[in-house]
Amino acid sequence: MGRRDGGSDGGTSGPVTKEPQHLDVAALQRRLAEFAAARNWQPYHTPKNLVAALSVEASELVEIFQWLTPEESVRVMDDPDTAHRVTDEVADVLAYLLQLCEVLGIDALAALDAKIDRNEGRFPAPGER
Repeated sequence: MGRRDGGSDGGTSGPVTKEPQHLDVAALQRRLAEFAAARNWQPYHTPKNLVAALSVEASELVEIFQWLTPEESVRVMDDPDTAHRVTDEVADVLAYLLQLCEVLGIDALAALDAKIDRNEGRFPAPGER
């Protein structure tokens, strides 16, 4: 997506370190929208296409875990190469989910909060009945 630190991509000044920044859902959705707009991808970002892409990316995440034992799956982040793949696929899933929420006008955090509330009512913890 390009550098956000204002520096050039060339030169020999060494590695670029990012300043810590506050990330939030709205800011990430704006970045995704700007990224797509700069490439004229908006016509393809229909709910149907975004859901399909989300499904594909979730399947790619599943593929990493497909033949692992439960014990191996718990240690998946111990291998740097596998950890990188998992992290990338999680990012892809989240990106498509956030884009879908943007297109449909869904506040993802509010939706999750409401769903947790409903689940707490449906599935009370032992002793809360």
